[in-house]
Amino acid sequence: MLGTAFLLLNGLLLLLLLYTTRRRNKNEPPLDKGSIPWLGHAFEFLKDPGKFLARMKDKHGDIFTFRLAGIYVTVLLDPNSFDGVLNDDTNSLDFNSRRGQLLKRIFNLQLPGDYPTTEKEWMKQHFLGVKQLQLSSSMTRHLSDVMLKSFEPRSSSQWREDGLFELCYSLLFRAGYLTLFERKDNVDAVYGEFRKFDDLITKLAQGSLKREERRVVATSQDRLWDLLYSGRVKGSWQQSYVQFLQEMGVDADMQKKAQLLQLWNTQCNAGPAAFWVLGFLLTHPEAMEVVKSEIRGLSSLQDTSLQRRPLSQLEAKSTPVFDSVLSETLRLTAAVMINREVVKDKILRMADGKEYHLRRGDRVCLFPFLSPQMDPQIHEEPQMFKYDRFLNEDKTVKKEFYKDEKKLKYFTLPWGAGKSICVGKEFALKAIKQFVFLFLTHFDLELCSPNDKLPPVNPSRFGFGMLQPDGDLRVKFRLKTMQHEM
Repeated sequence: MLGTAFLLLNGLLLLLLLYTTRRRNKNEPPLDKGSIPWLGHAFEFLKDPGKFLARMKDKHGDIFTFRLAGIYVTVLLDPNSFDGVLNDDTNSLDFNSRRGQLLKRIFNLQLPGDYPTTEKEWMKQHFLGVKQLQLSSSMTRHLSDVMLKSFEPRSSSQWREDGLFELCYSLLFRAGYLTLFERKDNVDAVYGEFRKFDDLITKLAQGSLKREERRVVATSQDRLWDLLYSGRVKGSWQQSYVQFLQEMGVDADMQKKAQLLQLWNTQCNAGPAAFWVLGFLLTHPEAMEVVKSEIRGLSSLQDTSLQRRPLSQLEAKSTPVFDSVLSETLRLTAAVMINREVVKDKILRMADGKEYHLRRGDRVCLFPFLSPQMDPQIHEEPQMFKYDRFLNEDKTVKKEFYKDEKKLKYFTLPWGAGKSICVGKEFALKAIKQFVFLFLTHFDLELCSPNDKLPPVNPSRFGFGMLQPDGDLRVKFRLKTMQHEM
């Protein structure tokens, strides 16, 4: 008995020794294991991934490997070299295994191995082409209903106060839910439970929930599964998704859980993005004025009724200033992490001609928020909000950015790229744009205190799409009595 225990202990010590004595081999990226055996930099990374990776970049440059709870992660921050990961043609890098791990941990969801590829093709049918136009038209109608009809005529001219983040998240979530799930009877209940779940999703993914938080998450998941799965509307987007799952052979329990996955995928980013857009405009009066001036030039403003038609497809493409504001907002607040598993050894060729060996079993990560989005060599004063950063002098869209005198293919990646690109990008952009347009044309919107500043970002949200604020921005708003000039 003692002998067996001794052997087990020796085995564990040997494994620990192997993990802590990894050495950097020839042609491998700089290796930074951290000072804590096995855990490495786990505590610092999980506390604030953006700050940690910025420190590693200053220390090691555009490529390095660090230890994270027994896993070695190679981070690539040279955008000119991203294609070596995004468009890997050697079958050395796998996108699906990491995704499957997160689905199981966050959503208690296990789906067939070919699900990611098949799902993406199904999503394209709905978020591209004619069906995407239909969804966008439905989203516009629901936004108008949610935003305008909630004001009773007798109180329409009275100022209301709210937190801007809560306001944007609530309105866009409701409109999005009505568009895709078409259920009016439980939208308030779904939104309430969704926010509880979303507030704790980063801790859930990291496995760091406290006892009470685990209870809250479990309760919200159970309620959402039931709320979403019962009473599906025939012909809705949701009904089509369930049919897709059935055709894939997914059992009833997993179908139920997959509803929450899609609710989060489709609704977690638009509200926060709209908050940052309006927040930057409110705290930068010059930007607000030029956006309003551009909107005043749209022909749809000639209709003075409260039922003014939404932006037409032509006009939606005729707002370069607003488009620059939106691009700048996403540059500052979209923080995706693009991860791949190294399933067999790979030689990564950099744009400068250097080659690095990636080990099988490691992970590769791109963090576009840090580079290119916050790289001072690409974007001057990257911490600053500049509404015209993505405008040329002639007010056309600026698409040429450089680093080391090389034109960049990737100068901002709020929607991911390659296999990780968001299929619903165009649908989301139109929804955000329509929301802001409706708000600025139909409402008076002001800061409660003129000197208020935007709250800082919540550092735990790095890697989960749009960043969320650590706090809120108090605003007051009222429905315009006459749709005269803004």
